[in-house]
Amino acid sequence: MRFMNRLVAVSLALGMTFSAHASDYVREAKWADEVLPSVMTGDPVWLEIPSGHKYLTLYTEANNAKAGVIVIHGMGVHPDWGLIGPLRQNLPEQGYATLSLQMPVMKADAKGDEYPPTFDEAAERIKVAVDFMAAKGYRKIVLATHSMGCRMTARYLEKNPKSGIAAWVAIGAPAALNYDKLKFPVLDLYGENDLPQVLNTAKARADGLRGNAKSTQMIAPKADHFFNGKEQQLLEIVRSYLDKTL
Repeated sequence: MRFMNRLVAVSLALGMTFSAHASDYVREAKWADEVLPSVMTGDPVWLEIPSGHKYLTLYTEANNAKAGVIVIHGMGVHPDWGLIGPLRQNLPEQGYATLSLQMPVMKADAKGDEYPPTFDEAAERIKVAVDFMAAKGYRKIVLATHSMGCRMTARYLEKNPKSGIAAWVAIGAPAALNYDKLKFPVLDLYGENDLPQVLNTAKARADGLRGNAKSTQMIAPKADHFFNGKEQQLLEIVRSYLDKTL
């Protein structure tokens, strides 16, 4: 009996350890090794969450910046991947400084429904990034997020309701996010040819935007979930919305 109790205790402890470290830090390090040599725009900045884990961000200043934009990628990728790269690199030319974050990743074949255990750590990373941008002197801080990054951001806002965020651009949110309680404007943006889970939950997301006059939902014509070949269109939509809203 004493042996069984000890075995159960060890099993529980291991379970807690695995839960606490749901992120794949080895894969994250490999992403950093791949990204850093190719960074031509902006500067790498390593930020640190309370556990002591340091994560890569890419910081790009803008002359007379109107705001600081924290850019958050989707599932399993890195802070210069796909549509994230053009956004973080080109928004500064439009007057918006950017900080693109490495979010928690899991093993390469992990499915979306396996990611929620990483959300609390994701919220910590976003909080540290918001504090960093505030310390840099940006009075207005915007969140620009894609796909799984939208769900991670929702967790951050749930845990930090008084975060002082100026606006949220949620791109291709793959869930019925609840915008009802948010006091700042939200652009819920998705592609005409987006993923089924984005399209099927669009109405539910739109319903939550009705209480804020500056919030809106937009459909990008002919765009898919990743805005392949539509990166300029995405940049113009985001820039235009921020220019009108902030």
